[in-house]
Amino acid sequence: MTGREQLLALAFDPDLAPGARNAVAACLRVQPEEKVTLITDLACREIAAALARELETLGAPWHGFVLEDLAPRPLTDMPRAVLDDMETSQVSIFAVRAQASELRTRMQMTDVVNRRRMRHAHMVNIEHRIMLEGMRADYAEVDRISTQVWRMASAAREIRATNPAGTELVATFSPKLKWLKTSGIISPNKWGNLPGGETFTTPERVDGTFVIDGVVGDYLCEKYGDLGAEPLTIRVEDSRLKEARSANRQLEREFWDYCHTDEFSDRVGEFAIGTNIGVRDVIGNILQDEKIPGIHIAFGNPYGAHTGADWYSATHIDVVGRKFDIWIDGRRIMRGGEFLLDTLLPAEV
Repeated sequence: MTGREQLLALAFDPDLAPGARNAVAACLRVQPEEKVTLITDLACREIAAALARELETLGAPWHGFVLEDLAPRPLTDMPRAVLDDMETSQVSIFAVRAQASELRTRMQMTDVVNRRRMRHAHMVNIEHRIMLEGMRADYAEVDRISTQVWRMASAAREIRATNPAGTELVATFSPKLKWLKTSGIISPNKWGNLPGGETFTTPERVDGTFVIDGVVGDYLCEKYGDLGAEPLTIRVEDSRLKEARSANRQLEREFWDYCHTDEFSDRVGEFAIGTNIGVRDVIGNILQDEKIPGIHIAFGNPYGAHTGADWYSATHIDVVGRKFDIWIDGRRIMRGGEFLLDTLLPAEV
C-alpha cells in the first residue's frame, strides 16, 4: 500500500479537521491545480490523514510518504523518493516527530524547498493539542500583528527583553541582515513552521542572561518538556553561549553538548519575536511554544539563505521563555507577554 493509500484509509479524529483545513487553505493556500508532497511518519500519521483528506477534498494532486516505509529511523538521509517527488511539486508538508540526529535530513529537504521556491509547511512534532490550539488561530489577525512587528524590528538597532524569571537580554542588529515574517501565511519567499506566528533575523550581537522557563528545542523538547519548574539559565556574550546552569544536570549537560557540536553551534543564529496571539502559554512543544508572544533565540544555523548571514552550523536549537517585556529602540511593545497594540506601527503607512 502506498503512503497516499494508507493516509486515505486511516480514520482520524474529526476535531483535527479545522486545523488541517487552516493549514491547507488559509496558510498554504493550495490551489486545485498544484501538486503537493505530504511527508509524515507513524507518530503523526493521524494528523497527516486529516491533511490528506483536505487535499483530496480540494482536488489537488498529491503524493504521500510515511518515512518508516522508506528507511529506518532515525534517518541518515532524506529518502530519495521524497526528494524526487518534491522536484515536481509546488507545495510540501512535513508532519513528522523529530528524532535525534535527523536535522541534517530536514536540511536536505529544505534545500530543495529553497532552491525551487516551494511553499512548505514545516510541522515537526505536530500533535493533537496543537491542531486544536495554534492551528485554529485567526491567521489573518496573526499576519496583521506580525507585519506591524516586522516593520518595527526591520528598522531597529537594538531590542531589549526582560521577564520575571530573570532574563536581561540585549540584541543589536545590522541593516545588512534581513528580518523575515513567518506569520503562518506561507509564501515562496520563505517556508514556514505551522502553527505560524513570528518575525526573526540573525542578530549582529546578543549579550545577557536568558532564563529559559519555557522550552528548549529540537529533540530535547520532547525529552524535557515544560521547564517552568526547573529552568535552564544561560549566559551569552558577544552572541556566544558562555554558561548554562540548571538544577536538572542532565538537561544542562545535553544542552551544552548540543551547542558545541561544531564551530558555530554555540553562536546565536536567530533572534525572534513570537506573534501568535492565539497561543496563551507554553505546552512543552517547541513547534507551538516558539510562537507564543515574546522573545526566543536559537543557537546554530542562522538560515543565511534568507537572513543574509555569511556563516553556517549543522545544528539549530531554540530556547523559549515566558511573560516578556520588550523594547524596540526604547519603545515598549510588550508587557508581561501581551502586545501593547497601540504602540505598534501600523502594518501599512
